[in-house]
Amino acid sequence: MSNPYAKLPNWAEYGLIPLVNLIVAFFVAGLVVLLVGENPLEAAYHLVNGAFGRGEYIGFTLYYATTFIFTGLAVAVAFHAGLFNIGGEGQAYIGGIGVALACLYFDQTLPWFVVFPIALVGSIAFGAAWAFLPGWLQAKRGSHIVITTIMFNFIASSLMVYLLTRVLKPLGSMAPQTRTFAEGGQLPKLDWLLGIFGLNIGNAPFNVSFLLALVAAFGVWVLIWRTKLGYEMRVMGHSPGAARYAGISESRITIIAMMISGGLAGMMALNPIMGEQFRMQLDFVQGAGFVGIAVALMGRSHPFGIIPASILFGMLYQGGAEIAFEMPTISRDMIVIIQGLVILFAGALENMFRPAITAALAGFAGRRAAVTQSKGA
Repeated sequence: MSNPYAKLPNWAEYGLIPLVNLIVAFFVAGLVVLLVGENPLEAAYHLVNGAFGRGEYIGFTLYYATTFIFTGLAVAVAFHAGLFNIGGEGQAYIGGIGVALACLYFDQTLPWFVVFPIALVGSIAFGAAWAFLPGWLQAKRGSHIVITTIMFNFIASSLMVYLLTRVLKPLGSMAPQTRTFAEGGQLPKLDWLLGIFGLNIGNAPFNVSFLLALVAAFGVWVLIWRTKLGYEMRVMGHSPGAARYAGISESRITIIAMMISGGLAGMMALNPIMGEQFRMQLDFVQGAGFVGIAVALMGRSHPFGIIPASILFGMLYQGGAEIAFEMPTISRDMIVIIQGLVILFAGALENMFRPAITAALAGFAGRRAAVTQSKGA
């Protein structure tokens, strides 16, 4: 009997299995659409057209994808060290404080290209500091990272409410948000990028943080697969016993991996705060920290898999809004169900089809070897 978790070729591990899971997820989603009396093919058309049908739609899709790249990378870095960081939501909230403070202090005196790196450092520092605490608690006190990161999400949310209602809210304002940033706190759009292809992004908030997300993805790839620290993280994630035998400090790797993960999650705040809202508002994260878990799972925790997975979820967010508009029977709740199915098959059931795929590939390889041997004879 074949081992369902046997090593597969990279094209099957990172391409075929996620593709099969995705096809099954959309098939089940189509059955759900059929149950409410709508045509699944029409819904699929509106989903794709709403995400890629015109330049503005593509701009919104890539805007959402930018956010998910950051949170997906955050989850992936922790995964490689054997840590399940589900605190990206809270780390992004706290990272947003670093972004907002930089903009509030410098937006009226410095240009955006000077404020941007200051805000970037602030987002990384604040997010990393918030992730340091759960990492330290697991490394030094044995507290489980899942429990502590969940609780820190709630603490971060409450802290955000306090800051935006008591500290950072302008005098005379009733809305729980900071003041609108001046031009120095606003990131320019990437209209020129899509303009190369003759597309107009219109009102889409597609901005330069997308380029930063691509740089971050490349940086994570270098970190994980081209540095000693990344090797130590992978060893600990694969076998903590082997890591200890090799003299790798489990406490050090746990804390460092969580801080890097938190810094990446904090960088997500640049996209909505400086790129769209031009202020910090409550709920600016909008669940992106949790979507990052699904993105990392679908991308197999590889940066170059996380990018297309993020675009997929950007398509679900943007195209889902178009479905809800064009087909009123399919409400936003139905769109959440479709997104949930993708998460289910990409995450909890990701190995459902692995045994069959492994057996099929082994059988194909055996037949090919037999044919080669018979020709040689």
